Amino acid sequence: MSKVATRFAPSPTGPLHIGGVRTALFNWLYSKNQDGKFYLRIEDTDKERSKEEFKNQIISSLKWIGVEYDGDEYIQSKQINNHIEIANELLKKGFAYKCYCSNEEIEEQKERARQKKIPYIYNRKWRDADEKDAPKDIKPVIRFKSKIEGTSILKDLVQGDVEIENNTIEDFVILRNDGTPTYNLSATVDDHNMNMTHIIRGDDHKINTFKQIQIYLAMGWDVPQFAHIPLIHTINGKKLSKRDNASTLDDYSKIGIIPDALRNYLLRLGWSYKDKEIFTKEESVKYFNFEGIGKSPSKLDMSRILSMNEHYIKTIDENFLYENLINYCEEYKVKIPEEKKVNIKSSLSFLKNKAKTLEDIFNNLKYIIIDKVSISQEDLKILDETAKKIIKEFNSKIENLSEFERDKLEPIVNDLIASHNTNFKGVGQPLRLVLTGSKFGPGIYDILLSLGKTEVLKRLSSKII
Repeated sequence: MSKVATRFAPSPTGPLHIGGVRTALFNWLYSKNQDGKFYLRIEDTDKERSKEEFKNQIISSLKWIGVEYDGDEYIQSKQINNHIEIANELLKKGFAYKCYCSNEEIEEQKERARQKKIPYIYNRKWRDADEKDAPKDIKPVIRFKSKIEGTSILKDLVQGDVEIENNTIEDFVILRNDGTPTYNLSATVDDHNMNMTHIIRGDDHKINTFKQIQIYLAMGWDVPQFAHIPLIHTINGKKLSKRDNASTLDDYSKIGIIPDALRNYLLRLGWSYKDKEIFTKEESVKYFNFEGIGKSPSKLDMSRILSMNEHYIKTIDENFLYENLINYCEEYKVKIPEEKKVNIKSSLSFLKNKAKTLEDIFNNLKYIIIDKVSISQEDLKILDETAKKIIKEFNSKIENLSEFERDKLEPIVNDLIASHNTNFKGVGQPLRLVLTGSKFGPGIYDILLSLGKTEVLKRLSSKII
């Protein structure tokens, strides 16, 4: 038996869709589970819509989420001559024919189908016609001679046996009248040339699969095994499209979803293994199988994604979290000064509290990296005479501290509470305000320790009126 080989074959006509990411993930997992190969094929034959920037985005997105492909990218447009050769070979063997129907004729057939409210199927006018009767002013397309009689059964690795009436499969075009190949021909030829053993893709491709299998059989090629996975739907049960919010990988990266968390979520979106919820990358490869893939569409639930991401933020190694955080900040927010990075790293243990995304952590740490604290006019009202006295006294008491640690700071705060006949909020809130510019945020001791003595003194002094 041939070594397992799978592929992901996106078109570079837009950002990578989340459904495509899951398809790529399943292909990659199965090939690695079977000690096989996983390839990336760029289907760029649509020259008007295909863009280099989208190809680069696809490659970087797969890298970001940890789906590594073998070898170089396979570029479909470079194989067109071979596709055309196969179309002509099918024509020569009698598995295809030239169709001289005009565009007007095809439109008339489609309109009649619409009026009858039935699916359009080409009427096979030129299937058995004599080319001597062909009009001289029309360039023909080449159509494949699909089976007409009986049924075909697809032994799907996910869906089970799928049966279809052969007469419902039209004589589909394999070569346009401008000489360019169509999707079903190109995909089939490429899959054959790439020695694909398994084709894993969305179940909206099932009709294409029946068409492509006929090409395989006509050419005498080995037919790969097919697995059609259910599509991803919105939480409302509608098919997820590129127009939906958070439908592309970039959408998740921008709000600070950790790649490992999203990969884990997508793995569990339509696949299960016993009652296990969290999988390392190695575990996902080890346990992945077709048996665990469900037959029904899965719903993309943003709340579940955030919950998964929060779990990763709380549990992953803090050095790894720090690396992800810095990369996120510098790509989407602001370049962090080197001297501030030390403060952030040492403060992660509390900065990540209640954070569901890297963006949440960034919002929690902004007070560390600002050069100047800004306080709103409304919040300035909090700094009454008592508050100003507390700030001045705290400032003077910490100046002489040789050790800037919590057990040294707590007695100072407690003394201020007692001497001013107030409570913890009465001391903590004005301090938090002059140190961060906000009434809300981390605990006051966390703020003090994360900033350090020098920065605290600087900020307290600059805000005393």
